[in-house]
Amino acid sequence: MTLRNATVEDLDAIMAIENRSFPSDAWSSETMAAELASPHGRYLVDEHEGAVVGYGGVRALQGSADADVQTIALLAEYRGQGRGRTLLRALLAAASERGAREIFLEVRADNPSAEGLYLAEGFEEIARRPHYYQPDDVDAIVMRRELPGHPVPGATAEEAKS
Repeated sequence: MTLRNATVEDLDAIMAIENRSFPSDAWSSETMAAELASPHGRYLVDEHEGAVVGYGGVRALQGSADADVQTIALLAEYRGQGRGRTLLRALLAAASERGAREIFLEVRADNPSAEGLYLAEGFEEIARRPHYYQPDDVDAIVMRRELPGHPVPGATAEEAKS
């Protein structure tokens, strides 16, 4: 497993994974290209034997107190190997490096594997957005976690330890 920063040259490979992973609500190539070019985020690709097999992105404005995991996707045959966890941890580190104290994400309510990963990595459900994912009419589970070394203002001492 090799993680590296994504570049515009990775767009076709990323879009192939995007369309396979999210057939009914994939991002457009234009949206993904804008994400890759934005100075406000960091996108990584996971390579196996020189081929892009996964990617992930975080939006974390330098100095902002919060960040958002935008997306994580892997080709089906590479799931369940810890690659998603490694991508997630690298995105959390990138957000922390930019000064974020907490991070948010949305996950489809019909994706228990991803939800389980996020729970295992310290995220907690804070809200639901009914019918968020269209056209599938699937709820979004909104999750949040603190980033190490950056307690959330107003958190109790016990909450700051977790």
